[in-house]
Amino acid sequence: MTFVTKLSLESGDRAALDGVVSDIKETCRRKGAQMKGPHSEPPADQSVPLYSQLGGEQSEKTGSWHYTVYRRRLELHGHDDLARAIMERDFPESVHVEAELEQVKPLGSS
Repeated sequence: MTFVTKLSLESGDRAALDGVVSDIKETCRRKGAQMKGPHSEPPADQSVPLYSQLGGEQSEKTGSWHYTVYRRRLELHGHDDLARAIMERDFPESVHVEAELEQVKPLGSS
């Protein structure tokens, strides 16, 4: 059976995110792993209210902090050891990485 490792990466630092994705792509190319992606999603604009005091009452609101979150998705087919090695890396704190593992059965198997 084959496993597909789906990686979701997101960050507010686009340069750091692109650096991590490029590093993963280069590693997969060197190891001869089959990879799909990176697939970019539209950037998400986030807004967080700011308050003058810790109480957080609506009357104390002083404005909003706006930032953008960038997302990339990758799929790695097979190469379980490579997927494990990628997930054990120390990524920059500004980049959030999630992995989802999916088991794919060949056609005709029960």
